[in-house]
Amino acid sequence: MPASTNIAPRPSYPAQFLTVTGRALAQLVRSPSHSRRAEAARKLARHSLWLSAAGAALVIALMLAFDLTEIQLMPARGTPGLWPIRILTDFGKDEYVLSALAVALVVVALVAAGLYGTRRALLLGLGTRLQFLFLSVAFSVLIAEILKYLIGRGRPFVGGKADPFNFIPFEGSGAYASLPSGHAVTAFALAFAVSALWPRLRVFMFTYAIVILLTRLVLLAHHPSDVVAGALVGMVGAMAVRYWFAARRLGFAIRADGSILAIPGPVGGRLKRVARGASAP
Repeated sequence: MPASTNIAPRPSYPAQFLTVTGRALAQLVRSPSHSRRAEAARKLARHSLWLSAAGAALVIALMLAFDLTEIQLMPARGTPGLWPIRILTDFGKDEYVLSALAVALVVVALVAAGLYGTRRALLLGLGTRLQFLFLSVAFSVLIAEILKYLIGRGRPFVGGKADPFNFIPFEGSGAYASLPSGHAVTAFALAFAVSALWPRLRVFMFTYAIVILLTRLVLLAHHPSDVVAGALVGMVGAMAVRYWFAARRLGFAIRADGSILAIPGPVGGRLKRVARGASAP
């Protein structure tokens, strides 16, 4: 009689889905392990400090010297010919961007749950990068919402006149949520995050971010200083999330000087190189 073999049944699809989802979430909160994370943290602090100082100086200069002039030059709010701009600006709306990324993450998890071996590993590598994009935008938007509430800057012409110094801190309404611009935060956080993963897309992504920034000015939704502040918050927020991922060896490697570089994406024959890069000291 042939020897009997005991082959363990594969877990059910729901169990696989829960496993994939649980591991994807667990990797985000595991303890940092990269030996060069201290160097990366110092570099992040220096860059964030210099960027914030330069950005704050520019925001103040725009408030004092340009905001009033610029908003008086823009077409009146509600001008019929601006409908293409109103459509275009929605591509920087945080709800839409985060929803699209969330749907992509769910799709990756659903498909990965039905795969095994190399194919699952490849797809989960993509999932890690989508997590980075989602959290870069979400974290930056969260910081922006706190700042909007604390600062309480009125949007252009709120109160009946063009007043760039119309502030009611802690007011909490949309009319007094001008600084920083949420669309600029979203667009620049996404542009930085995508460029960090795929540098060849840098020009395209920052062009997209600048276009979104300009639509907010044309629609009189924000002052110039608002969108500059939003760009600053978006980029610094995405930089912080990139450090979080690199410190946990997720999608990024850290050089000896503290520079953070993306590990080549998990496509085809690159999987082995991704694994080697992720395990580097």
